[in-house]
Amino acid sequence: MKKWIAVLLVSMMAITACSSGGNNNEGAAEGGSADKLVVWAWDANFNVKAMNLAKEAYQAENSGVEIEVIENAQNDIIQRLNTGLSSGTTRGLPNIVLIEDYRAQSFLQAYPDMFEPIGDSFQASDFAEYKLGPTSVDGEQYGLPFDSGVAGLFVRTDYLEEAGYTADDLQNITWDDYIEIGTKVKEATGKDWITLDPNDLGILRMMIQSAGSWYVQEDGKTADLKDNAALKEAFEVYKKMMDANIVRIHSDWSQYVANYNSGEVASVPTGNWFTSSITAAEDQSGKWAIVPVPRLANNDSVNATNLGGSSWYVLNVPGKEQAADFLGKTFGSDVDLYQKLVEEISAIGTYMPAAEGEAYKAPNEFFGGQNVISDFATWTNEIPNVNYGMNTYAIEDILVVEMQSYLGGKSVDQALADAQAQADTQIK
Repeated sequence: MKKWIAVLLVSMMAITACSSGGNNNEGAAEGGSADKLVVWAWDANFNVKAMNLAKEAYQAENSGVEIEVIENAQNDIIQRLNTGLSSGTTRGLPNIVLIEDYRAQSFLQAYPDMFEPIGDSFQASDFAEYKLGPTSVDGEQYGLPFDSGVAGLFVRTDYLEEAGYTADDLQNITWDDYIEIGTKVKEATGKDWITLDPNDLGILRMMIQSAGSWYVQEDGKTADLKDNAALKEAFEVYKKMMDANIVRIHSDWSQYVANYNSGEVASVPTGNWFTSSITAAEDQSGKWAIVPVPRLANNDSVNATNLGGSSWYVLNVPGKEQAADFLGKTFGSDVDLYQKLVEEISAIGTYMPAAEGEAYKAPNEFFGGQNVISDFATWTNEIPNVNYGMNTYAIEDILVVEMQSYLGGKSVDQALADAQAQADTQIK
């Protein structure tokens, strides 16, 4: 019964999507074996390309190992993994799969015998500490940490200057400071300070992780909403931003990016992976800087946090030893590979020795010559380690509704109490 409840919870977290390989024959053709390693990942220009760079590096020394990297949408990977793992058969499953850190514990705890421990293939202590919690269970390392979701505050320096500020004035600030500065920037320029999607509370995740808090207690299962001081302050900060009239609303990714590329919004606190979207507006080169994210004022928060990120996992299928060796000798130890990841796809890993490489130290002219990769690497090591647990997105669905109730007049305490009651009922 517990297993089937866990399976249901994982399924609830996934957005319903049609599988790109839903029939058994296609799945079997894509399955891994001892003779051929198969990898599943999403995003051809980022994760898939990163894995292909690792493949090239490994095959230079291991030419006899065949590796096939297959692109699937992230939601298709979630669905196909759930379907395959819950059936009790490994037929058609890959050797290696990429899983978002927020979802990892759901799979590791729902299917404890289906993932291979790979801690002996690399030195876990060489990776940012905050990545080790989501990728391990009971001290056993199952995932090899990949990209960092380390966040920064991207800001238009020309708009700041019109309001009498410089990027230095945004170093180590609180969210209250952020709102105050944003109000003055809008007064001076007419530009909104931030853009938010009411159905995406990623900004709350950034706020609470900076205080070492999450939506669940240390056990990763029990919802922690009603008496969560960091979450309460995050709710209050969100409302302050809305009340200050510095927020532009968007409803999808294209609107989100367009708000910045068009010059209509002046700052964005988000993951480093947004760098490529910012730099797409070539006419804005030299007009942006990246500073540490703001911190909560009252909850022992730091100016460092995370949004997103994923890691590589080896499934318990034939070829698992070769798969672990491949990951260990590439993403687990190859400093030169990480330089290529930065140079070719702007991917910042969480492998700390890589930060000493030249690519990490190179100035970025778009950001006024700032060493942005080096800065992101520094902030990565300051991110608090929290237990994301099994139900991040399911709980966030509840919080989205309660946030709107709070903005509509419900007290913050009542909103969080109602969210707690609902979570206690729906999530076990």
